[in-house]
Amino acid sequence: MKKLVSSSEAAQILGLSLQGIHYRIKKGQLESIKQDGKIFVYVDSQTSTKTNTTKQTHAQSNDRIIEVKDEQIELLKKTIKFLKKQKDSEIIRLEKQQNKIMDVFQSEVDLLKSAFNEMRTLYKVSHKSESILNNKETKKETKIESNVNFDFMDIKEFFVFMKNHNKTDSQIKTIILDKIKHGDKRFIYNKKTKDVIIYKSDFLDLI
Repeated sequence: MKKLVSSSEAAQILGLSLQGIHYRIKKGQLESIKQDGKIFVYVDSQTSTKTNTTKQTHAQSNDRIIEVKDEQIELLKKTIKFLKKQKDSEIIRLEKQQNKIMDVFQSEVDLLKSAFNEMRTLYKVSHKSESILNNKETKKETKIESNVNFDFMDIKEFFVFMKNHNKTDSQIKTIILDKIKHGDKRFIYNKKTKDVIIYKSDFLDLI
């Protein structure tokens, strides 16, 4: 059964544009009449129902597509969050491992510096002593040895030197006490006068 509707209603029912309706009327594919200057189209009521059903199906299909899309977006968000957490955890692990390696490396470097400076200091003292023994008589050796001009610095000069290398007063005091305690030959403590005399060096193991 056909019903008479306006051209715009026909376009909506048939899922066509208004131009498409006029084109089909012109080609004789749609039955129409003209009343009061307006065009009306005969549309099969079953076609109308079928069209509405098709629209509803399309709407349901679109809703399902949107639902699936939202699920995928949510899954991607969770995946990104998980990967970011894994990345941050790996960065922290690598930083800790790097710090451990650097600490071990620095400790070995410090030990090598200390051993090198100790050997160099001992060599200098030994070399001067041998030169005195080889070039002077036994009686003159005592006099020469007493007048040997070792390059020393007082404790104030040592403080200034260490502060220039970003050491605090507390750190400097600790260094002096520790070196005297462990018999470092660069640090001489006079128990009678309670003075500290320090043999000059580059102090690479302390800065």
